[in-house]
Amino acid sequence: MKLDDFDFDLPEDLIATRPARPRSSARLLYANGPETQDRHVHDLPSILRRGDRLILNDTRVIPARLTGERLRATPEGEVRAKVEVTLMEPQADGTWSALAKPLRKLGLGETIVFSPDLSAEVQGLHDGLRLRFNLTGPDFDAALNAAGAMPLPPYIAGKRAPDERDREDYQTIWAKRAGAVAAPTASLHFDEALVAALGQAGIDFTFVTLHVGAGTFLPVTVDDVTTHRMHAEWGEVRPQAADEMNATRAAGGRIIPVGTTALRLIETAAAADGTMRPFEGDTDIFIYPGYAWKITDGLMTNFHLPKSTLMMLVSALMGQDRVREIYAHAIAERYRFFSYGDASLLMPARM
Repeated sequence: MKLDDFDFDLPEDLIATRPARPRSSARLLYANGPETQDRHVHDLPSILRRGDRLILNDTRVIPARLTGERLRATPEGEVRAKVEVTLMEPQADGTWSALAKPLRKLGLGETIVFSPDLSAEVQGLHDGLRLRFNLTGPDFDAALNAAGAMPLPPYIAGKRAPDERDREDYQTIWAKRAGAVAAPTASLHFDEALVAALGQAGIDFTFVTLHVGAGTFLPVTVDDVTTHRMHAEWGEVRPQAADEMNATRAAGGRIIPVGTTALRLIETAAAADGTMRPFEGDTDIFIYPGYAWKITDGLMTNFHLPKSTLMMLVSALMGQDRVREIYAHAIAERYRFFSYGDASLLMPARM
């Protein structure tokens, strides 16, 4: 199974840099087995069945992109230089792993000042950058919210800088548990009106948490995709969530994760027979064609990058030939791609 098997040509102008407004007005490519329909996200209440359960990721994106000044003491005095930092994830020792530009000019023990309230000391370099901030807890959260910017994906950030609109646009309406440095983007299409309409149509909701890491944007660098190693991300399926999914399956309803993050988490937590179990910990599950599905009956997701692990995941769900058809249709019909783009609802023929 080669990396080129998951490649396609995407016109540059189909990469969305702003989301649809209102959120649920985004287009929805509904792939129901071999059938393809062009719909909109607000049509979901009439597409899904009463008793279906949507699995939603309640992670909250932190404003993880910081611009600061590196302070270095020299015999001639204090030297300052601009540094751009993207936070990755908190560590058990209270530090944060991070990326920085320019990293090569940072030294152990140096201080980076991001705002009058927020600074960090460089405490690790050789095994990756580690920063220890001057604040913790709610004080750190408040200072980070004031100083940081939303960590837009590189294919958007390369076209424009993040702004105040992104603080709302790049966050789901149910974001609750802070820790992600990338949004579960399929969930960005939901607004209060759609959630209410789905509830009235008898569609159930379950919340799980997976803190999406910056590794989600790392490219696949091996030609044999089966040898690729996934980055690990922390997730939790709480006991109530497990009970809700098991009850839906017992009643004949379908389990439909919204986004690949929720899908990867529930496939990690489920037993081989599809029974959902509580789970807390890291997952590095890699789903590609040939995967034995446990609990997922369908998937709502955005359109993904060529040669990405997410293209491999949707190919495992729908079949490689069918995914090629779906993406060719999306390009021909000028669907908008990637994080701020349109959505698809993928229901395999077996469902």
